[in-house]
Parts: sequence; C-alpha cells; structure tokens
Amino acid sequence: MNKQDTIKILVIDDDEEDFIIARDLFAEIDPHKYSFDWTPSYQQGLELIATKAHDIYLVDYRLGPDDGLELIRQALKAGCSNPLILLTGQNDIEIDNRAMKAGASDYLVKGHISPSQLERSIRYSIEQARHLREITNLNAGLEKKVAQRTLFLEETILELNKTKDELDAALSKEKELNELKSRFVSMASHEFRTPLATMLSSLSLVKKYTEPEDAEKKDKHIKRIESSIRNLTELLNDFLSIGKLEEGKVHTSSESFNLKVFVAEVISEMRSITKAEQKITYRHTGEETIVLDKKVLKNILHNLCSNAIKFSPEGKTITISSETTSSAITIRVKDEGMGIPETDQKHLFDRFFRGHNVTHIQGTGLGLNIVAKYVELMKGSISVSSKEYEGSTFTITFPVA
Repeated sequence: MNKQDTIKILVIDDDEEDFIIARDLFAEIDPHKYSFDWTPSYQQGLELIATKAHDIYLVDYRLGPDDGLELIRQALKAGCSNPLILLTGQNDIEIDNRAMKAGASDYLVKGHISPSQLERSIRYSIEQARHLREITNLNAGLEKKVAQRTLFLEETILELNKTKDELDAALSKEKELNELKSRFVSMASHEFRTPLATMLSSLSLVKKYTEPEDAEKKDKHIKRIESSIRNLTELLNDFLSIGKLEEGKVHTSSESFNLKVFVAEVISEMRSITKAEQKITYRHTGEETIVLDKKVLKNILHNLCSNAIKFSPEGKTITISSETTSSAITIRVKDEGMGIPETDQKHLFDRFFRGHNVTHIQGTGLGLNIVAKYVELMKGSISVSSKEYEGSTFTITFPVA
C-alpha cells in the first residue's frame, strides 16, 4: 500500500474489454481508492511484477498462447510477495485447485463477480500477503537468531575443547614429569650407588696393600677407583647438559675449522678409554674446512664414540667417517657391538631410555637424548641403522650454511 492508501492494481489480461469490466467494478466500490495499470503481455506482466510497483495483480487464466498459472509460478519464483488473483471465464473446480497449488491468493470467475465480492477478495488477499510477509520476516529473524546462537555455541564448544585439550596436555605433561622424576630417582640412586660402592671397597682394600709385593693389586684397585670417578663425572655431565638444554642456556657459535684434524683429536682422546685391543679407524672425503659449533660437535662425537666403545666387545673396531659436499656435512660412527633391537630403535633418543639388551652395562639413558638435542640445536639430523648382534651405525648430517 502507498502513503495515500490507494491500492495499485495491475491487470494482466489479453482482452482489453475484460480489463475495462474489472475497472468499472472497482469504480462501483470506490473510484478514488484504486488505481489501475493494464498489460496484455505475459512477458511484460512478469517484468512489471518485478518492479514491485503494484499492491495486487489480477492475472487472466488464458494469455493468448501463454498460461496465467505459469505466470503466477514464475512471479512467485522470482520473489513476488504481493498477492496474485487468478481470473478465469470458467467455474471449474480443477482450475481452482490448480490455482491454489500454483500459489494464487484467490480464484475469481469472470461474469460472476460482484463489486463486494471483488472488494472482499482484494482486501483478504492483501491482508493475507501482509501476514505471510510478517511470518516470513519473523522466521528470517528467528533463523538469524538460531544461526547466531548456533555460532556462539560452536565457539563455546571450541573453547571448551581447547581448554580440555590444554588440560589434557598439562595433565599428560605432569604425568610425564612424574614418570621422569621416578625414573630419574631410580636410575640416579643405582648409578651413583654402584661407583661409590666400588670406590669404597677398593679404597678399603688399597689400605691393606702396604707391602711392595702388593703393588699390582693396589694398581688394579686404583684403576677401579679412577673408572668409577670417570663414570660419576660422565653422569653429572649428562645431568648438567640436560638441565642447560631444557633451560635454553646452550647456544651455538659457529667457527671455521679443519674437520679432519678435529675428528683425529677427538679419536686421540677417546683411545684412553678403549677396551683391550679395540681399534678406532677414521677416513675423510671432501673439503676439510667447515663452519660449525666446534664445542657442541665435540660433545656429540664424544658421546657417540663413548657409546661405541662401551657397547662393543674387546678386539672390535670402531669406524668413524666424515664427508663434506656443497650442501651437507656428514659424520658416521659405526661399531661392531651388540646392536639395537628393532623394537627399541623408535625410543632410542627418548630420555632415560635404555635398550633391553644393555641393562647389564652401566649408563643413564641420557646420552643419545642429549646428542639428539645438540644435533637439533645445530639444525642437523641424526639417524641410526642397526641390527642386533651386528653393530650399529649413527649418522649425523648438518646442512652447509
């Protein structure tokens, strides 16, 4: 409805006489209340409906070769919300039913329409369309509110899940820390007790060997004491290294040095702890000068060589090789020891982990974990190839800066 309450009517009828008859009927009701437009064209009718310039549409059932019911369907499909009333020359219940199914607001038979009937049909149709629009708007508002509430609930659920995940992670971390604490206490008590007990027993025996002929026995126990002290020193160094790495206190500082000379010096130091008739061999290929953190690399090599010596029997050979290319620096430490069971290899770099076949050999289970962290610190990678009873090969690779 417009501001002056004039009802604008569009008549879509291919017979102008029918339009005039309809207009005259409205003139009998109230000549000032209604204004009229007329088109005989199906296509123009759809175009005028699309402009939304009218309050109601009277559509003839027959529009030449076209169908008024189809026009109603197309208009509603295009979004028409104002009422469409079907006009027909036949009082046919089937057409009436088809009109309702097509979406017509009412069905009027030409020649049988009184002014009051026409006025009532117009009024009811407009009122019904208004109610439908209100319901549609209400539904749209409700759907919007439902969508907003759904979004809010989804966000709330996401936040709850996030909080749950954080709590689960914190709980898992706490459990892990408690487990590490238990393992540390168990391991430390054993690893400290064994060398200390050895030192005490050896010292008590050394005191008894006072005669010159006891010199050999005294030296044997002095070596046991030295070995125990060395083991305790390694143990404490491992704990200190882990602490510094966890606290982020270890920083790399690269420098240029000769890799071949460097590895040879490390091997020279390691020979002092080799077992009887164990050998360490070394070969290098490629450019000798590299740029890395010399101190961190030394810790890595010391650890890997120490393990190779510890887990290899007497008389076996430890082979170290290094290679440099334009893109990478690769160092391998190969032993002929007891090897690592396949089931253990995936946990090899975990903290405090020790293989099932080395429980009789002293160790903390921290060495390889420290090595892995040092390698990561220098942007490198570490891998292991091993078979039980056939030895192991550890390969570390660093990218060339």
